[in-house]
Amino acid sequence: MSSPQPKPRVGVGVFLLKGNKLLLGRRRTAVGRGTFALPGGHLEFGQRSLFFFSDDDSDTAHFHSLELKRRNWESFEACAAREVKEETGLDITGIEFMMVTNNVVSEPKPVQLIAVLMRAALADSDQAPINLEPEKCDGWDWYDWNDLPQPLFGPLETAIGRGLNPFMSN
Repeated sequence: MSSPQPKPRVGVGVFLLKGNKLLLGRRRTAVGRGTFALPGGHLEFGQRSLFFFSDDDSDTAHFHSLELKRRNWESFEACAAREVKEETGLDITGIEFMMVTNNVVSEPKPVQLIAVLMRAALADSDQAPINLEPEKCDGWDWYDWNDLPQPLFGPLETAIGRGLNPFMSN
């Protein structure tokens, strides 16, 4: 009897910006252990958004988030705010869509990660991140965009490799 086929996991990651710095934490979970990642987490059942694809005749495809005005449906923006608050204690504002990445990680077990990447700023610039999930993250710190720590978590590395710069306009 064969084991069930792995299913893709959808997550939301947040480029949280402060000046020319980006908030990152070192992962402690099995997938991506030891890599630096954005705050974020899995889109859970009942916390859904629809997104649709458009092509405006340019070389870049665009995804758009559509918030549903229906009970038990959460937009990507709301998921981003919730995850950042749960992991860091920070309140964020100006949340906007940046990119979707698609990564397959083989260790410790195969998993396909669909990452919806958002950008945001601190609601209050005097806030400081707190590590509210120490079993999942070694801690949070601000890193200069031009001097990011290594290694980076797969979806973040993919986004940067595709030319994403969260400090530039979409």
